[in-house]
Amino acid sequence: MSTRLIHEIIPVGLLQCNCSILGDPESREAIVIDPGDEVDRILEIIKRHGLKVRAIVSTHTHIDHVGGLAALHRATSAPVLIHEDDLALYRSLDMQAEWLGVPTPEVIRLPEFVKEGDTLRWGDFAAQVLHTPGHTPGSISLVVSSADETARGSGQGIAASAQNHSSEVSRLIAGDTLFQGSIGRTDLPGGSYPQIISSIREKLLVLPDETVVIPGHGGKTTIGRERAHNPFLI
Repeated sequence: MSTRLIHEIIPVGLLQCNCSILGDPESREAIVIDPGDEVDRILEIIKRHGLKVRAIVSTHTHIDHVGGLAALHRATSAPVLIHEDDLALYRSLDMQAEWLGVPTPEVIRLPEFVKEGDTLRWGDFAAQVLHTPGHTPGSISLVVSSADETARGSGQGIAASAQNHSSEVSRLIAGDTLFQGSIGRTDLPGGSYPQIISSIREKLLVLPDETVVIPGHGGKTTIGRERAHNPFLI
């Protein structure tokens, strides 16, 4: 992948969720993934790079990943995208807030949905959606690459068919499915240990070893490193 991709990663909120801002420096189109909190910081980065947000995406709907969705949507008018299997969890933000002892964030009434095989496009870049349940029923991971000319010229919306996705792979936004040396917890409502292991083995470990993994919390890793050293996967 071209190194031209703007990719800012900032830990936000009480649980330091990794929020990704990905922009095309030519078109200035961008997507924002997991704006869990601190929307003013996110907007400052968007403004600094002169970006137009085309979509706001949540890898799953735990409160630390979605707390800033409504505020960022209000500021940018960009659609909010989640997997439909996490809608019930999103609608229970009041219960999640009670567990953490924090105020309940504003909720988007009608988020839009993405599914396995969709491709999100902004400028000359694209992200393929992988449904990776286990941490939550609707957890997704996003494989980021350059968008091919067909996808760029199709005139379709932000979500397009996966057949328009380039085979070149450089980075994976893994949400809370895969971490450096660990995996997402499965003891919360909707979690499943067999599902998360299946998701990782069947959807993520098939990616090239050099693929850089950006987890939902903590530092980066690679697919090769996790395949070789992650104690949950050996």
